[in-house]
Amino acid sequence: MLIDTHCHLDAAEFDADRNEVIQAALDAGVKAIVIPAVAPSNFDTVRELAHATPGGSYALGIHPMCVMQCADDALEQLREALLAWQHDSRLVAVGEIGLDRFEPALVEAEAWERQWRFYETQLRLAKEFDLPVLLHVRRAVDFILKGIRQIGVSSGIAHAFNGSRQQADELVKRQVALGVGGAMTFTRARQIRRIAHSTPLQHLVLETDAPDIPPAWLHGHKPRNQPAEVAGVASALAELRGVERSTVVAATGSAALAHLPRLKALPELAESIAGLPEMR
Repeated sequence: MLIDTHCHLDAAEFDADRNEVIQAALDAGVKAIVIPAVAPSNFDTVRELAHATPGGSYALGIHPMCVMQCADDALEQLREALLAWQHDSRLVAVGEIGLDRFEPALVEAEAWERQWRFYETQLRLAKEFDLPVLLHVRRAVDFILKGIRQIGVSSGIAHAFNGSRQQADELVKRQVALGVGGAMTFTRARQIRRIAHSTPLQHLVLETDAPDIPPAWLHGHKPRNQPAEVAGVASALAELRGVERSTVVAATGSAALAHLPRLKALPELAESIAGLPEMR
């Protein structure tokens, strides 16, 4: 089953043709799209969009690159939203949360302390509401793992993973799948491709991060990524691993359902789930 486990479908880049983008994804065989929030300002938006999208689901969280702009009560707003919508079957995770050490301003003392506080608190909220996490891990995997060791998670996904083999193994050991997307389609992305090639398929999930991280075939032409491109990501991963595309689609679909178990309750997926291999 083709599942885009990370797509910012609410982004302004889709305002002019969002319905056409959704239809293109359906035509490409995409059965489910997970739409993560980035701040309290788009909590309502991602929820409404998930309910309006066939196979749509959503996550609620505060992105590490947004924490400096968020009000001091943002974490309380998140808890209130999780409490209000905890029984919504389309709420599948806490995310996008995590840490970012790429932007220099984000590693300055005040910003880093705030990032860490938001990350820890959101891990605790995920535990309180028994939800998986969608993790932003850019240049911060060891710190992400520190938080997971201290607080724990039921499961989750390391979005756009670009770390070492040792880090990948440690995440997998802690029930966190690795997100594979457009970056893997570039032959120069050697570390990402090595991980995507050698990690057992049951620990990999597909994603686009649309409208960002376009795959190689869009580079220099149409820079906006979109959820339909997850079909091409599946093909690229199959070619990299030397297996049938159907094997990748089935295994990564099962992995997505295993790591985001609330997806299994979506009525649009019932028929597709019946044909998948047994999930862990």
